[in-house]
Amino acid sequence: MWGSKVRIISTHNGIENLFNQLIQDSRAGKKRFSIHTITLDDACADGLYKRICQVKKQEWTQELEDEWKANLIKDTATEEDALEEYYCVPKNGGGAYISRGLRDRAARLLDAPVLRFTGTATFNTASEHARKGEMQEWLEEFVLPELEKLPPDLRHCLGEDFARNGDLTVFAPITVEANTKRIVPFLVELANVPFKQQEQALYFICDRLPKRDGIALDARGNGQYLAEQAKYKYGDEVVEVMLSVGYYRENMPIFKAAFEDDDILLPKHEDIITDLGQIQIIRGVPGIDDSRTKGSDGNKRHGDSAIAIFLGYVVSKQEMTRYELHTIGTRGDDINRRFFGSAKENDLYDDIDQASGRQGIRL
Repeated sequence: MWGSKVRIISTHNGIENLFNQLIQDSRAGKKRFSIHTITLDDACADGLYKRICQVKKQEWTQELEDEWKANLIKDTATEEDALEEYYCVPKNGGGAYISRGLRDRAARLLDAPVLRFTGTATFNTASEHARKGEMQEWLEEFVLPELEKLPPDLRHCLGEDFARNGDLTVFAPITVEANTKRIVPFLVELANVPFKQQEQALYFICDRLPKRDGIALDARGNGQYLAEQAKYKYGDEVVEVMLSVGYYRENMPIFKAAFEDDDILLPKHEDIITDLGQIQIIRGVPGIDDSRTKGSDGNKRHGDSAIAIFLGYVVSKQEMTRYELHTIGTRGDDINRRFFGSAKENDLYDDIDQASGRQGIRL
């Protein structure tokens, strides 16, 4: 109340502990605390073991420091205990990060379709021209009608999870309602589709998103190609995301909070609900587990739609910089021709001077 600071410094005591709950609430924006994580490695990088050596009048070497850290871990009762004590990972965590009840409540949009394109062997071996034509035909028949339904006066974002073989590439548009609720009006899933046609589908969707305000793309592995090409086309609207434990730790809490607060609506589809269930607590941090599931269409899934929706939601909460093109000179030349019969600036000044007897006016 008087402007002082409150600092809470602690190790964890399990994932259900109040300290961990405060951290999760802070990351979700429900608390105003800032979070500072200091692991054993961070402390050593700042000179902890060197100071220990100085006090013990012992010469520091990197080998001695590595041995000292290894012994600390070895002497702790369990690996979970060591991760909690020295690396800020709360133990006893496990299971689905977002409960089935919350997922069911969010996935209640009956008229929000999941649009699927699977590349056959014939499609993949066809010429570039033939593949482009077939993909364009599919996009115009199935995706365009859904894009045309989007409200033109509301902000829209897009999240994407990339795959070439095995898993799916998923595009998840996000509509930001006036009351700030996020809605996924439809999903596009591509299975076994070449890079160029994935790029074609991405541009087709992004070019038609009303009031587009952020594109978050999975830039790991082969996904980096598509993210890079989109960056060239759309500039700073594109966020190239390297998914990692740190990224999940910082951003998953706000995603989960959307389900808890009933601030997100998704297509009512069992595959989507199952994908979201693959966000598991792994060593105290939410992330996608290694298991695969089989979708209703027979394709393998690895939480693909969950990641696309997650990235779309995160980018919809960020402040984006948008650039628009404004031509300079063309409009003025047009005015010159229409009103003065000349596109030359000097002629414009002369005409104004002669017509008004006043100093030339720059338009």
